[in-house]
Amino acid sequence: MSSESTEQILKILRKWGIHTLGRLAALNREELRDRLGAEAVRLWERANGTATRPLKFVQPPETFLESFEFDHEIETAEPLLFILRRFLEQLSLRLSNIYLVARELTLTITFSNSRHDESVATATNASAARTFKIPQPTNDVDLLFRMLHTHLENFKSEHPIVAVALSAQPIRPVSQQFGLFETALRNQHQLYETLARLTALVGNDRVGTPVLEETHRSDAFQMEAFDWQVAAIDLNRPDGGHRPPLQEKPALRRFRPPTSAAIFISQDRHLHSDKIRGQIIDQAGPFLLSGNWWDEKAWARAEYDIQLENGEIVRAHESANKWAIDGIYD
Repeated sequence: MSSESTEQILKILRKWGIHTLGRLAALNREELRDRLGAEAVRLWERANGTATRPLKFVQPPETFLESFEFDHEIETAEPLLFILRRFLEQLSLRLSNIYLVARELTLTITFSNSRHDESVATATNASAARTFKIPQPTNDVDLLFRMLHTHLENFKSEHPIVAVALSAQPIRPVSQQFGLFETALRNQHQLYETLARLTALVGNDRVGTPVLEETHRSDAFQMEAFDWQVAAIDLNRPDGGHRPPLQEKPALRRFRPPTSAAIFISQDRHLHSDKIRGQIIDQAGPFLLSGNWWDEKAWARAEYDIQLENGEIVRAHESANKWAIDGIYD
């Protein structure tokens, strides 16, 4: 019954002159049921102290977090690695006891400048946090420790470390069966460790999946973190889950970086560069392109499609009174 029906029953009882629990308990139970229903009987049982209300135990969500505050400031990685190893052993044991595995680790390091002036220190300079996504969730302490160790090998800070915390995001272990023609990595964790080493060497912005930017600037892309979840193919699509056949179009094989060139204008125009040279017999363009005029990344260029006497077609552009060849068409 809802609270509205209970309120209606109480209004009826007040009209009957029932204003106390004693007067409600003095009523006949069966007559009360016939007139007001089962909800009125539950109110009568509560007034007489005969109602049974089972206690439902609610287990609060468990947080998998380990933290430690050092007595003295540390400036080397050995004490930090020792504590992190113990953290991983404790977290792995707690997760295994309830049949869970770790799918993500978050390492938070607190520096000494957070103690000097808490009103001035901000989250960026008082602590550093790094999240490690695990491609295949696991509780393997050695593997998780190598992941953290790889990150700390190239970790540098201006201030000593005073505290460290490690948290784990749990997930149920997933068992999957691959298709007949589906292949998988032999060791996903080894791939992730290799990527972590590359990230430590060249930086986060140079390791990941290249994604094209929404701009007309040639070869404009940015790196995004790897997505380990592969989207399933919808076989109910009109195309049956298969891509449409590619249309036959000339492909542009780009030179990276574009090779410098010069165009000599005499009786016959000639294109000269380290890779391609020849007489120009036809051209299309210029195609004027520009973008990012609102910030310091502003760019502008004029592109041409040029055909040479030997039949080759190249893409060239002029920018700041300089010529360069972007590529050659197949």
